[in-house]
Order: sequence, then structure tokens, then C-alpha cells
Amino acid sequence: MNLTDLYDAILNGKLDRAVAVTNEAISEGVLPNEIITNYMIKAMEEIGNRFEAGKVFVPNLLMSARAMKGALDLLKPLLQGETDAYVGKIVIGTVKGDLHDIGKNLVASMFEGCGFEVVNLGVDVSSEKFVEAARTYNADIICMSALLTTTMNYMKVVVDDLKTAGLYGKVKVMVGGAPINEAFAHSIGADAYTSNANAAVIMAKKLIGAA
Repeated sequence: MNLTDLYDAILNGKLDRAVAVTNEAISEGVLPNEIITNYMIKAMEEIGNRFEAGKVFVPNLLMSARAMKGALDLLKPLLQGETDAYVGKIVIGTVKGDLHDIGKNLVASMFEGCGFEVVNLGVDVSSEKFVEAARTYNADIICMSALLTTTMNYMKVVVDDLKTAGLYGKVKVMVGGAPINEAFAHSIGADAYTSNANAAVIMAKKLIGAA
């Protein structure tokens, strides 16, 4: 068995191959951390770099993220208790009133592929749910997504409620989505805005000092 096959499978979006190689590695006793850190994360970082450079596109990212997630699902049960196995913990969701989740799910997959533990709250997520999840899971970062101009202002409600809950500053806030920009993020008190999944991973690592 050659674990570079796993790297190649994820890079090329080959789900079945990624799962098969991961199963082999598990049966041969390779440590989950080694598989994730040395092969899976590196493959996702490379596909992210190629996306940034315009060499691959969103469908390629999605395929790689899918392959990575398939392999990661096999390893997750073996990671219980290994707190240092993750870079950080992220709570992510699309804000209340908004039902778009393709972009948000891609970002979530990239985070998982790059070593974060992700709590995906889904779509139409209320401020209460974001705050409660941040507290329950002891999150490092809350990531909010919106695709509609009518829902983007709800992000400020979440930020304000984090302040009320005494979590603002302890939990970093990242925002993204088609109508969002740097100026808007700044105006509502978010820590960062990113325009794509790869940039989100880079920024998240920077925010929690893991870059």
C-alpha cells in the first residue's frame, strides 16, 4: 500500500479510491493523525492552491472535498479523545431566512479536509443556535454564510448576541457569501471576510494562530 495514492485520490476527486486506500491504511495500523496530516490535509491544501491559481474550478474542489470526507468519515471514530488531532473547532451555518448551502458546505468540507473539527448547523440558522453551539462546542470560530441581501444583515444580530453572551472576542467571527464584502464584515464587527473556501481556511488558521 502506498499512501501517496490517497493524496492523489483526494487531489483528483476519486472517492472510491480514497476510501479504499484509507481502509487499507487502517487495517495496516497506520495512525489516523499521520494519514490526515501527511496526506489528506496536504492534498486539500494543494487543490486549494490550484483553485487560487485558476488551474482548477469549483467542481474540482467539490470532488476533492467529497473524496476527503469519505476518507475522513472512516478515520473519525478512531480519533475520539485525540484532542490534538484537530487544528481548531468551527461552527458554521447559513443565517436565518437563507436556505442556500452549496457554498457553505464546500467551505465546511475544506475546513474538515484541512484539519478542523466542523459543526455544520445547516441553513436558516437562528442567532440563538449559533450562540448556543459556540458555547456548547467551545468553538474557536463561527462562520456565517448568506447569499441574499435581505438576509446578510442578520449576521449583525448574531454578532450582537455574541457580545451579550460574553463570547465576542473569545470566539472569532468569519462571514462570507455573494453579497458580503470586507467593508460589510468590518461594519458588523466580524473578524474576517473571505471570498472562497481556500481563503477561508487560510484566514481561519491565521485567526487562531495555527497558520
